[in-house]
Amino acid sequence: MLINRLLPLLIAFNFLFFINVSHSCEKYLIQEVSPGIYYHQGIHEDASVENIGAIANVGFIIGERCVAVIDSGGSYLEGTYLRKAIKTKTDLPVCYVINTHVHPDHTFGNAAFKNDNPIFIGHDKLPAAMAARQGFLAKVFKETLGSAYDGTEFIAPSKTVPTAQPLILDLGNRTLTLTAYPTSHTDHDLTVLDNKTNTLWTGDLLFMERIPVLDGSINGLINTITLLQKMDLNVVIPGHGPASHDLWQQGLANELRYFTVLRDEIRIIIEDMGTIDQASKQVGILERNSWELFDSYHRRNITASFVQLEWE
Repeated sequence: MLINRLLPLLIAFNFLFFINVSHSCEKYLIQEVSPGIYYHQGIHEDASVENIGAIANVGFIIGERCVAVIDSGGSYLEGTYLRKAIKTKTDLPVCYVINTHVHPDHTFGNAAFKNDNPIFIGHDKLPAAMAARQGFLAKVFKETLGSAYDGTEFIAPSKTVPTAQPLILDLGNRTLTLTAYPTSHTDHDLTVLDNKTNTLWTGDLLFMERIPVLDGSINGLINTITLLQKMDLNVVIPGHGPASHDLWQQGLANELRYFTVLRDEIRIIIEDMGTIDQASKQVGILERNSWELFDSYHRRNITASFVQLEWE
């Protein structure tokens, strides 16, 4: 039949189309969520050759003097796409590249902006975190990302933000407030507030739809989520998932519920002299249908939390 003859050609066409979507700068979509604020929404997958590591939300803020990049992408290749996207919106220079934390989906695009001579900014604990993980991350992601990794460099911040004192940046008639937090998602989380539009970039302190990941302190993260819930904001751009005017509060509530369930159920097991293996099989199972990639990261969250809570 004709369809049988055409099927291999259709499959081949679809494959080529998929590769084109994944690797074409023209398909690198950015959205304006507030005046002068743009972001690219990452997909809910683990990093791979096919998605070039573009799994986190990254973007930029345009002032009257210059541009600030908020997280640079999950590979050098994504960083180049983000830089080209900026050039479609403004000819102003990139003066700052701000990393909300160390994870590769937020920092691996840094080198794409080297020739702009920006100031790289992060939490004051970010340089140590980057140095400690560099060897491991380079080894793993060279294989994970393939050629998209080529050109990636580990560029630590030249300017840092302490937890005791927020940093104010002026992009020209547009100020940003950078706030560093005690150990939460990591030990070096940073948020960026655009004061002009009351838009907050949370980094991975907020995951929408995709299961949140703990690489810091469960108690600290619960405290930080509670603080973020009290903020009066117009728009929130999470580390993963859609930016929103009104859904971010529910997103924080979902995260708070998830980590509170983990903490409460793990504490019960610890009090009963239970084991980490027991916790990994029992804790938070009812959360499975609430999160994408649940099976990939939930047990890891339990393990990290158990080790912390057993020494309370």
